[in-house]
Amino acid sequence: MDQEPETARVYDRAGFGHSVPRGARPAVVVVDFSHGFTDPSYPTGADMTGPVVATARLLDAARATGAPVVFTTIAYDPGQIETLTWLRKARGMAALTAGSRLVEIDDRLDPRPEEHLVVKTGASAFFGTDLATYLVSRGIDTLVVTGATTSGCVRATVVDAVQYGFPTLVPRECVADRAAGPHAANLFDIDEKYGDVVDLPDVLDYLTRASGPDTAPPSTTEPKSEVPA
Repeated sequence: MDQEPETARVYDRAGFGHSVPRGARPAVVVVDFSHGFTDPSYPTGADMTGPVVATARLLDAARATGAPVVFTTIAYDPGQIETLTWLRKARGMAALTAGSRLVEIDDRLDPRPEEHLVVKTGASAFFGTDLATYLVSRGIDTLVVTGATTSGCVRATVVDAVQYGFPTLVPRECVADRAAGPHAANLFDIDEKYGDVVDLPDVLDYLTRASGPDTAPPSTTEPKSEVPA
C-alpha cells in the first residue's frame, strides 16, 4: 500500500509489513454484510454496493473450489441492549435486534443453508463464538476476511485471527466502511501488522490453486493447539 516516505521508513525499521504464509485449506469469513450495514436507509448502514458485489464474486469462486464460507452477523436480544457496555458507546448498534431485517445477511451474497452463520454481540467474529473451533475442525489454515466495517469488526476479526494462528488475507475490494478516512487508515494498519491486504484477482487465483474438495479431511500438519476447543 502507498505510504509517505517517513512512514515507510519507520515501519520498515520496526520490521512490519512482511507477507503472511498461505496454506492449502482456506476459508472465507464474511463479516457483518447484513442489511443493517449495507442498506443506507438504516442509520447504521451505508452504500456498500461495490464491496458486496466484489464479495459475491469471491464467494462464487470459494464455493466452486469447496472452500468453506462463514457469515457473521450482530444481533441483540432486549436484555443485552440494556446491559452491554459496547452499546453505551455505540448506541446506534442497538438497532440490530434479533429477528429484524437489519441482522439478515445481504441477499446479494446468496447465503446457503449449509454455510456456517456466526451470531455475535461483539466486534470480533471470534469473541464469544464458536468460530475458532469450527475452523480448526475443518482443518482450515488460512482465512480470507471480507465485510464491514474495515475500522471495526473487520479489523477486530483480523487481529483475533492472527492471534489464533490463522494467516489472513483481506481483499481490498471486498471490505467497506462508513467513511473513507477510517477505511484507509485501518487497511494500512492491517497490512503492516496483522494480515495481507491484497487485490481481489490475487485471492481468486489463490482460491483456485489452494482449495481442494470440501470433504477433504482436516490437516494434521498445521498444529493449532493454542486454539481452545
